[in-house]
Amino acid sequence: MTIQAKNKGGPETNKLTWRRMDLHIHTPATKDYQERNVTYLDLLKKAEAERLDIMAFTDHNTIAGYAAMMQEISDLERWVSSDRLRPQEKDRLEEYRRLTNKILVLPGFELTATFGFHILGIFPSRTPIRSIEHVLLQLNVPFELLDAGETEVGPTCDVLTAYRVLNEAGALVIAAHANSSHGVAMFGLDIGGQTRIAYTQDPHLHALEVTDLESSRRRSTASFFNGSKPQYPRRMHCIQGSDAHAVNGTRSTLGVGERATEVLLPEVSFAALKELFLSDDFARTRPSSRNASEPPFDHVEAALKEGPTLVQSFHEQATRQGGRLHAVMRDVVAFANSNGGTIYVGVSAGRKATVHGIDKPDETMAEIKTAVERTITPPLAVTLGVLKSQGKTIVSIAVPKGDDPPYVLEGSKIYVRQESVTNLAMRDEIVGLIKRVVKRAPSEPMPAAASADTAERSQASRQPRRSRPEGKPRSEEPSAEKMPAAKGTVDKQPEAQQRRGSAQPEPSAAKGGIPAKPVQKAEVPTERSESAAGVVHEPPRTGVEIVDSIEREGVLYHTMRDLRNNNKVQNVSRTSARFLWRYAIALKEKETFQEGRVKWSGNLGLWHKYFRTGQPHFDLAQKASDGTIRIYYGVTEDGIHGEWKSVVGMED
Repeated sequence: MTIQAKNKGGPETNKLTWRRMDLHIHTPATKDYQERNVTYLDLLKKAEAERLDIMAFTDHNTIAGYAAMMQEISDLERWVSSDRLRPQEKDRLEEYRRLTNKILVLPGFELTATFGFHILGIFPSRTPIRSIEHVLLQLNVPFELLDAGETEVGPTCDVLTAYRVLNEAGALVIAAHANSSHGVAMFGLDIGGQTRIAYTQDPHLHALEVTDLESSRRRSTASFFNGSKPQYPRRMHCIQGSDAHAVNGTRSTLGVGERATEVLLPEVSFAALKELFLSDDFARTRPSSRNASEPPFDHVEAALKEGPTLVQSFHEQATRQGGRLHAVMRDVVAFANSNGGTIYVGVSAGRKATVHGIDKPDETMAEIKTAVERTITPPLAVTLGVLKSQGKTIVSIAVPKGDDPPYVLEGSKIYVRQESVTNLAMRDEIVGLIKRVVKRAPSEPMPAAASADTAERSQASRQPRRSRPEGKPRSEEPSAEKMPAAKGTVDKQPEAQQRRGSAQPEPSAAKGGIPAKPVQKAEVPTERSESAAGVVHEPPRTGVEIVDSIEREGVLYHTMRDLRNNNKVQNVSRTSARFLWRYAIALKEKETFQEGRVKWSGNLGLWHKYFRTGQPHFDLAQKASDGTIRIYYGVTEDGIHGEWKSVVGMED
């Protein structure tokens, strides 16, 4: 259990302090540098003027700039020992000493990987120059170009290999200007898909450098990679840097430190910085304004704009009275069993989102800490912190995606997160959590629950069933729900095959010539081009679909498919269903669907649009080539992609 206190700025309790950094600075060693009479001391002086605590020299495919500065300092130090230093040189050495004691200067480079993608590799300050040059050679930068500072040095290596080599060499690995030109996110390009997933979710990658970190738009790069997207489940640390090619910026370019990031650190060191990027605490980074008088970035306000999601929730209080602490614990368990997330205590969400604040944050954190330790098993390490918003104190709880699910509250209650709602897990979901652990240890015996699952499926296959009540119009539901009375629960839709380490390039990526490598440690659904039912466009990636129905003793039981991960839960009745499922089942059983009420765009259609917790939700329909119609209930904006965007009227 880690408790970390944060406040608005300046000295922090528990010795945490906000520090300014710019990890993307070029020097005259870069061939396309815009100022030729600049000294390395000029760069340090500008960094001081911009109040930087940490800076990194990241020239194109070379460490020559950092090496030249260190050589100059070494020469000056040597001349001092031999008493050959002139007054001007003595002043210069004193400035170097003063500034390097005040600012941590890290060595690094900006690699041009295959197909022109740019990657920052940043090393500890004590790393020998020769060791970094050896890494450049490992990455296939030609020996004769090690000091050239060229943006193009011929074929080097692919992006994922670069991530791995840099990480194994001890570097901090950052995708440079990921959302812009030469960026791995490939926004605005016709290619992407599985390649983008691989290049932005790889475990050897520590952070994304983005150019819109201060954007107030809901669809910023940071919000895209916040862990709520079905195919991008790993939340990424996002920072900003100047990419300075000159000491001072112009109207069209930035200078040293003119686009910085603030990081909350216990000390100014490479180790502290890397620890931050390996953590699940995303409130310890924020965009930094050049104007010291401006208020800092408000994480709570930004979160409220998004509202409750798969990876964040809000609670007004965490007191035992009224079961509020228990509600917080439910979310902790649900996040641990799902994709991790952040809980904000002292805030109420919804249309009337309000920042209430916590009067005694230390007591609140102590209560939460005790509750996590006493009521949740197996042990779970969460990070508690304090944020400031609108002058009030908010407690944040950063919950990791658990390594040992299922996590249980009070010995028997297992919760999962479904979009913006926490629910008690159903049987098939519990089995899925157990299988998630079994997949990591294939040599271990199958848990009893999984064996029971197999046995129950076998037993179910011997039970008679019929797919739906009589009198249902044929065009109303997907073909998977039209199965005649027969043995077993049959589902014609394909299962998601892509799990960890199985990403494959989609046709568009292959056509663009960019090979997609396997995704490590990221669970993403497979993109499907055509199903057995003849559907030729991939369904939405959030919401729920009813794929089968069966009647037993006058009660309809349904098989629900979670469109986020393609997991199925069987034997769901209207009375046992959770909120979204109950909504979908009610519409189906009341036979409310009418094809004529759908606003069609080709074979894709919008049936309903409604708002929940201030966010739009959609009921969508899709015609298959055999004339059947599939219905997707409660789709959120996170699940809209491709041609579905024009169907619901979303901007690209």
